[in-house]
Amino acid sequence: MQHELNPADQKTALVTGANSGMGLASTVELMKKGYHVIMFCRNEQRGKVALRSAIQQSGSEHAELMIGDLGSLKSIRRCAEKFNAYYSKLDVLINNAGVVSLKRTTTEDGFESMMGINHLGHFLLTNLLLDKITRSNQGRIVTVSSGAHKAGNIHFDDPHFKKKFSVIKGYGQSKLANILFTLELDEKLENTSVLANCVHPGAVSTNLGVNRESGFGRTIHTMLKPFFLTPQQGADTAIYLSTDPDLKTSGEYFYKRKVAARSERAQDKLLAKQLWGWSAEEVGL
Repeated sequence: MQHELNPADQKTALVTGANSGMGLASTVELMKKGYHVIMFCRNEQRGKVALRSAIQQSGSEHAELMIGDLGSLKSIRRCAEKFNAYYSKLDVLINNAGVVSLKRTTTEDGFESMMGINHLGHFLLTNLLLDKITRSNQGRIVTVSSGAHKAGNIHFDDPHFKKKFSVIKGYGQSKLANILFTLELDEKLENTSVLANCVHPGAVSTNLGVNRESGFGRTIHTMLKPFFLTPQQGADTAIYLSTDPDLKTSGEYFYKRKVAARSERAQDKLLAKQLWGWSAEEVGL
């Protein structure tokens, strides 16, 4: 970690899934705004390419790689430990990384991959960095959700779909979990200056859902690409929520810089508390 690049008074941000798409676009915009950005990436080779691209696009050298896997609790704990040892505070955390699995796959810890990476990995990472975020004068936590949450439910009887897998149910559950996590996180941050919100980025052209090894899904993605938002357009609201000094709203779901309608389940505070308790048990908090 190149923490010597980060002067004590410079704002620090951490972006997950920073090697491409919205994550890379968010990194570039934060760097342009003077932030030192930790790019949380799973693959070192792709991360290095993204780091060079971010420096070139932003005109700033204030970025570094953190190689970590949101599908591994051990890796997340190791990364959080490194960050907490090097930095006195964290001003912005963007929980951007996400996966769509067409078939049931599991993480290192046996979680269904979408619930494990999209929700549980970010749940653990956020909690382990929370002390540093509360030390910021204006800490921000932004979690990328999706309109897919409206088709989601939390399947406490079979959260990892061991009995029957459905990509729609699995992805919807993980995106609903993002919003419920934000809802309960906001309650827990009530006596702090930290703002926690989540965002629906819109239909963004990224590699989400494209299998890197087989290329499965790439043809459909290419056909639909003209109708998608660019990653920069998709990242706009996340950057607004991360950096706007006049923002006072917390615990909400945003689309195009405005509070957006969400499902009834996504407003259920009791469900949010239940999910928090279950999540804490799953990740060992």
